[in-house]
This record gives sequence, C-alpha cells and structure tokens, in this order.
Amino acid sequence: MQLHITRIIFAFSLLFICLSFSNSHSFKSEQAKYPHVRTAYIEKWNIVKAKLTKAGIDTSKFEIFIRVFKREESMEIWARSKHAGTFSLVDTYDICRASGRLGPKRKEGDMQVPEGFYHVSVFQPNSEFYLALQVSYPNKADLIKGDKASPGGDIMIHGNCVTIGCMPMTDDKIKEIYIMAVEAHSKGQQTIPIHIFPTKLDDKGMTFLKNSAPDKTTIDFWNSLKSGYDYFEMKKLIPNIGIDANGDYTLEK
Repeated sequence: MQLHITRIIFAFSLLFICLSFSNSHSFKSEQAKYPHVRTAYIEKWNIVKAKLTKAGIDTSKFEIFIRVFKREESMEIWARSKHAGTFSLVDTYDICRASGRLGPKRKEGDMQVPEGFYHVSVFQPNSEFYLALQVSYPNKADLIKGDKASPGGDIMIHGNCVTIGCMPMTDDKIKEIYIMAVEAHSKGQQTIPIHIFPTKLDDKGMTFLKNSAPDKTTIDFWNSLKSGYDYFEMKKLIPNIGIDANGDYTLEK
C-alpha cells in the first residue's frame, strides 16, 4: 500500500514538473526531455528555491555566477534577482575529487583544471557523468599562452565524482547546480560566468601562492587574476574582463 502511494505521489510530481516545463522557455522544455533533468527537478527544485529565497533572490527571474577555488576544493554559487543589484551567496559545494596542481591548464593531457575567467558553453543533460555543464576552455588567453596545437578541452562541472581536469560533484549536488543553471538560462541569462582561481586571492592566499609558485611566469599569471577577484569581492558584481595581446587578463572599465 505504501509503495502504491509513493508511486502515485511520484507520478503527480512528474506531471507537475512536465506542465511547468511546457509553460516555460523552449530551452527548459528541451532539457525536460532528459530523465536526469526531470529527476533533478522533482528531487531538488523545492530545495533550490528555498536556498535562493533565503539569499533574497526572486526565484521567478534570476541570474547566477559560479566561482571555483582549487586549493579549497570548493565551488560557490552566487545569484541575484534579474538585473537587480548585487550578487548574494546561495551555497558552497565541495568538489569531490581533484586532479593536477595549482596553476593554469596549458595543454591536452596535463590533467590540470584551468584557471581564469570562463562561462558555461554547453548544457549536457545526457552526460555520461550524470549531468554536466561545459566550461568555455580554452578561451583566447589559453590559446595565446597554451599549447597552440593541442591546448585540450572538454572541461566540465559534472556529476559521478570522477575527474581528469574537471570539477566533479556528487550526483546529488550536481542536480542542484544544474537546475539552477537551467532556470537562469531559461529566464534570459545568456552567459553564466565561471571564474576559476587557484585559491582565494586575498593577502593570505597571495602569500601562499608566491611561496609555492614554480616560476615567475606563474606568479605573474596569478597576479593577472587578482584584479577580477578583487572587483567581485568589493562590489559583488561581475567584472568586465579583457584579454591583452600577451594573453593576460585585464580589468576593463
């Protein structure tokens, strides 16, 4: 009897989710065709809504920002109501497995997680790693500074807790992150920024990096990340990042 009731509740939940998709943007409707996305909404949307509401976010229309710290093995999700003021921290997620070392990715097969300023380039609702958001690596800076013939690619935020150069979550947590991204994109956020840092670039973090850097080139690279990090820390707004002819990041006015 209990099993029968559970199945009925699940069926009604699935119907509710499907109806909500049908009244949404076509992107969200396309995502709903995939079982892992539907499951994520059934299991996690109420939890995600509660987290957003607690952060003061209008869940009917919002934007998100993803920030990663490699040394801390953590991923922050920030959000704001659409075009309304500053970003607020929604939650911090543990990266469940790491590869490589501190420092940028420069070539295919180096097992490095990139460092720099990126965005979500592809949603993968049928990923072999449960759900995945592809990172826009390599960007212009990576192509200038990295291996010209084979800089690598296919860097993801994904589930299944395995990695070679990616940022894996447990399946449980990728469900939350993925549907937040789907909601933001379906409500008009065309570019979801992803900033990846070696560590928190405050004074303590910069001292650590300078004492552990393998060479001056790496220190100079980390210094080029700091202006973007500081801008967000001070203003809680996404910095406008440029890339100069040398492949260094610059803070645009």
